[in-house]
Amino acid sequence: MTWLQLRFICDAVTATDLSEHLSEHGALAVSLDDAEDHPLYEPVPGTTPLWANTRVSALFPRGDDAASLLADLEKRMAPRRLPEALVEVLEDREWVREYQQAFAATCFGDRLWVVPSWAPAPAMASGQISMMLDPGLAFGTGTHPSTGMCLDWLAGQQLKGRQVVDYGCGSGILAVAAAKLGARRVWAVDTDVQARDATLRNAAANAVDARLEVCDPLSLPALSAGLVVSNILANTLSRLAKTLSALLEPGGKLALAGILRDQSNDVLAHFEPWCTMGASIERDGWVLLSGTRKMHSGA
Repeated sequence: MTWLQLRFICDAVTATDLSEHLSEHGALAVSLDDAEDHPLYEPVPGTTPLWANTRVSALFPRGDDAASLLADLEKRMAPRRLPEALVEVLEDREWVREYQQAFAATCFGDRLWVVPSWAPAPAMASGQISMMLDPGLAFGTGTHPSTGMCLDWLAGQQLKGRQVVDYGCGSGILAVAAAKLGARRVWAVDTDVQARDATLRNAAANAVDARLEVCDPLSLPALSAGLVVSNILANTLSRLAKTLSALLEPGGKLALAGILRDQSNDVLAHFEPWCTMGASIERDGWVLLSGTRKMHSGA
């Protein structure tokens, strides 16, 4: 079977209306993504992320006539002008298999393997461990540079018997990784109920749920953790500098990610009253900042 795909590039307002018209016209699927290179992360819950130049893609059965579809869409969009359409015929393919083949078992820090459920188990060297987690959103699977750097950082730490906080846990990949690497107790913190549910599922799938606590920020008790890792966004990290630092025991270690290169100095400045910040690590324009809680610092 073949498919008819229509693609449009337009502003955010037009994209919203156009996607509704495409769905009403019987599109099997409608997706919106960035037409340029301006990634947008963590949209407000319940909203659709939009960009100044948004690509709207719609998939129809091949039997549908493209000219008739476009003529009807033009009427529906009036008096606004219908953006120019790119019309493509897609041959049927084994999309699921191709998606799965794009993800293989990956090793972080020469110690920690992240293995999709469908992938064959890797040949592990002595001292290596593995965790199972299927790819999904870019943040939270190890495929995004920020997540990958956090996994590398965790794999390089001595976690056995220590308490760890993953603040802004998302899928729970960092929290589960910390538990797999030997942490005594891991606190996975997130404001999003769906993120907390996903973390619980991933912890259970990796048999570490007995050592992992999931909660929202208001339910997190006062802690003295050996490590805190937070992979969220730069502005949020800066705002939480005192809160995150207070979770660390003196000499405890901190890793911060989700930070673009030109945002790193501002984040550093917010943490320096409480932590001695070390050298940063950069990957594809994203930065990981690490530090150590000062033995004596302001409250």
